[in-house]
Amino acid sequence: MKQLTAILIGAGARGNAYAPYALDYPHELNIVAVAEPNPERLAKFAERHHIPAERQYTSWETLLQEPQMADIAIVTTQDRVHYEPTLQALQRKYHVLLEKPMSPEPRECIEMERAAKENGRLLTICHVLRYTPFWSAIKRLITEGRIGEIVSIQLNENVGYWHIAHSFVRGNWNNSDTSSPMILAKSCHDMDVLSWLMDQPCVRVSSFGSLMHFHSGNAPEGSSDRCLTCAVESSCPYSAPRFYLGEGKHWARHFTEELTRENIVKGLQETDYGRCVYKSDNNVVDHQVVNMEFASGATAMFSMCGFTRHQERRIQIMGTRGEIRGEAGAIRLMDFLTHENIEIQIPKPTSGHGGGDSGIVRSFLREVRNYNGEESLTSASASVRSHLMAFAAEQSRLNEGRSIALDDYYRKLAAAT
Repeated sequence: MKQLTAILIGAGARGNAYAPYALDYPHELNIVAVAEPNPERLAKFAERHHIPAERQYTSWETLLQEPQMADIAIVTTQDRVHYEPTLQALQRKYHVLLEKPMSPEPRECIEMERAAKENGRLLTICHVLRYTPFWSAIKRLITEGRIGEIVSIQLNENVGYWHIAHSFVRGNWNNSDTSSPMILAKSCHDMDVLSWLMDQPCVRVSSFGSLMHFHSGNAPEGSSDRCLTCAVESSCPYSAPRFYLGEGKHWARHFTEELTRENIVKGLQETDYGRCVYKSDNNVVDHQVVNMEFASGATAMFSMCGFTRHQERRIQIMGTRGEIRGEAGAIRLMDFLTHENIEIQIPKPTSGHGGGDSGIVRSFLREVRNYNGEESLTSASASVRSHLMAFAAEQSRLNEGRSIALDDYYRKLAAAT
């Protein structure tokens, strides 16, 4: 098996989710250069992957000024810094593995799709759910015709009260002006999975949702701007010190490289992760529903909510011959004719996102080795379609839930680019 080489642009949480594949399977992948503005992250990543000083860059611009030095570019920067490095990497003839979402701008998504085709390179988007044993098993049951024709799907994304506070109230994705709308930043995974399971065009969407709880109007009496100085912190379920010094300690890596109690407390004093959830300059929704109609007349309902104890997805797929329900690594198929009730237990994953983080890298490397112009499983072309579902849903939400026809929406965007 030929070893492939890669450069990594962005050595944060997601970069360090995909890069370990090179350490676990060094005969398959070798990361030869890295660009990361945070000096601590840069040094740690370079040491871990044995990257020499001359291949360590503090900006992606400097790295991509160099002649092509690898087969692959892995782009895991923040949402609004996906477009430019991806375009330049494609022009440099790298195959690109790009973290989702492609971009918060519909026009940029379409332009990246075109750039991949024009340069004859793979552009694969990290919709990691498709690469997990759980979702792959559900797709296989549908493809085998075990439940007949799909009539309707209900998908619930339970974000988790602690996760929404961490990422979407205090964290990097708390404001759509600097990152992405919630439906794109968190739930483009779900739009992609629904599109994949249905395996037909979505023709119409509508959506409702709001920022109902995490705003100043709900700040408890006596609360302060930061949890560490708050008189009512002990009675708040969103207490930052209780989370980052307790069960969420490893999430503190988002603001400190060394997980000592001193460093965590210092981070809670100085960074946004120690701010009150009711006074955090956030504007993304904390709950949203999306209704979808597909070409066959089948429908889907997606619900995202931050107010759940656990972080999980639950799905119910209703077909003409049977029904599938899935949650927490278990799938149940119920046959209408035989009344058989078949349960499938999914093994515990060995990497993040239910095994999807390593699964997508393995699949991408195989596609690069065998590249002959064909699209990958989560190619830019496939991803643009599901991204447009998310963009249209957000437009509907902002316009009193009005229905958006996807074909018209796409034509207008394509004409504008």
